[in-house]
Amino acid sequence: MLEPRRNKLIHSLFSWYISRIIGSDFRKLEFNEVSFEKDKAILLLANHFSWWDGFLMFHVNKVYFRKKFHVMITEENYEKVWFLKYLGSFSVKKNSRSIIETLEYAGRLLDDADNLVLLFPQGKLYSNHTDDIQFQKGLMNMINISKRKFQYIFAANFLDYFEHRKASLTCYLQDWEGAEFTSLQLIKSAYNKHYEASRQKQSAHGV
Repeated sequence: MLEPRRNKLIHSLFSWYISRIIGSDFRKLEFNEVSFEKDKAILLLANHFSWWDGFLMFHVNKVYFRKKFHVMITEENYEKVWFLKYLGSFSVKKNSRSIIETLEYAGRLLDDADNLVLLFPQGKLYSNHTDDIQFQKGLMNMINISKRKFQYIFAANFLDYFEHRKASLTCYLQDWEGAEFTSLQLIKSAYNKHYEASRQKQSAHGV
């Protein structure tokens, strides 16, 4: 497992750059406000349909949640895109023993109220038009390792052009109260209800 690295200068530079390219490449970015507790860490679960997803969630955290950003990415992307390690990325190598170490690391991050941990439960890229968001089993390992004192935030992200030259990004957020003995199926069901409701709202924009 490869952990994040800290460099204030590099972090500040790419934080500015990410906000700049989102502002220049898209017509707008919209997201709704949700209830969250500043004295708890956030587990942010989001759909994964594009290269932009991590940057989008990084920006939303920067302007809204204002937590220390962390995101689980593949070891390949960690090594290929050199600056990601300075933006809170830590690596997971699938089908290897190190995945346990990565999940333990992520679980411990959730015990610190200053942190936000972004996870794409699908585990890989899927179309933005998919009907159902699949969840990898590793999520529960991470949750069980933590002290379960964090809060869940769901994000359903969509991109559309409609009548404009540039696309608009819409991030639908929802806070969710997990049960004491939350199961993977329960989390998946709750997230997919949010995702489907968000998808219907997004479709209504084009009417």
